[in-house]
Amino acid sequence: MENQVLTPHVYWAQRHRELYLRVELSDVQNPAISITENVLHFKAQGHGAKGDNVYEFHLEFLDLVKPEPVYKLTQRQVNITVQKKVSQWWERLTKQEKRPLFLAPDFDRWLDESDAEMELRAKEEERLNKLRLESEGSPETLTNLRKGYLFMYNLVQFLGFSWIFVNLTVRFCILGKESFYDTFHTVADMMYFCQMLAVVETINAAIGVTTSPVLPSLIQLLGRNFILFIIFGTMEEMQNKAVVFFVFYLWSAIEIFRYSFYMLTCIDMDWKVLTWLRYTLWIPLYPLGCLAEAISVIQSIPIFNETGRFSFTLPYPVKIKVRFSFFLQIYLIMIFLGLYINFRHLYKQRRRRYGQKKKKIH
Repeated sequence: MENQVLTPHVYWAQRHRELYLRVELSDVQNPAISITENVLHFKAQGHGAKGDNVYEFHLEFLDLVKPEPVYKLTQRQVNITVQKKVSQWWERLTKQEKRPLFLAPDFDRWLDESDAEMELRAKEEERLNKLRLESEGSPETLTNLRKGYLFMYNLVQFLGFSWIFVNLTVRFCILGKESFYDTFHTVADMMYFCQMLAVVETINAAIGVTTSPVLPSLIQLLGRNFILFIIFGTMEEMQNKAVVFFVFYLWSAIEIFRYSFYMLTCIDMDWKVLTWLRYTLWIPLYPLGCLAEAISVIQSIPIFNETGRFSFTLPYPVKIKVRFSFFLQIYLIMIFLGLYINFRHLYKQRRRRYGQKKKKIH
């Protein structure tokens, strides 16, 4: 029977403020799309699962929406955007609890509530940054200056950590295990420079130059500088230990991929191999780096006890001697707490970049 009325396949997704519907119909012209009494009405002639026919459907929304749907026709589908009256997360699309057979989640656009909130915050932050830039001067000029500044910062850090990584690799290939014991005297100056310069990265996050969270950046900065300046820098007995090689090598291995990725991002380049390495190598390297840091702290405890450095005696009448090793034992716990915070942050970044396993969603 010609021109039989059928129901098309419809896929949906949501954000806090909007609903997205994708109607699987091709070659559609002048569809009838409207919202009356909170019910979406759709009718159109097009080519769908049952060939060239008239397709239509009706959806009563779970909550109130604005009665002005916006749609866009493409060669293969009809995309409909509906604005919610109240910005909130819906547990389902339709008022009826049972999902219509023709309706399914649009996994290409689907986000769970927490990811959608992050996206909303990012958009709001982007909007506020745009308003701030417009009030301060030409957005294009300021954006270019910002990108140029970040490119140079990431370039300098990339070159510094690359020098350390290559130096340690070449020395190990030539000298073998003997290279472990003079690592500090060989590359410490460059590591001091790179780690002091890393303060800028935390400042950038704090003042909004970058969108990176402040806490993970601050944890990494303080943790590494404590190891570098206190554990290694103040104790000559620690500077000749093999653990210095592993700490410096793991730090530089992580950073050469991170800073090169950021550098290319500043000039709008996306090298897929580098992107994958940036979002994947941290999985083994960060725990190994923290393990090497923990070993260095453990090895330093008897040295600090023997020398009494940074230990002190509480004033009268307590007069109790507080050894610095007590704080080092607390710091050991903090190392793995910091690992958890940074690991969680990096995992979320990787999940946003490469997606997650699709869930069965009603």
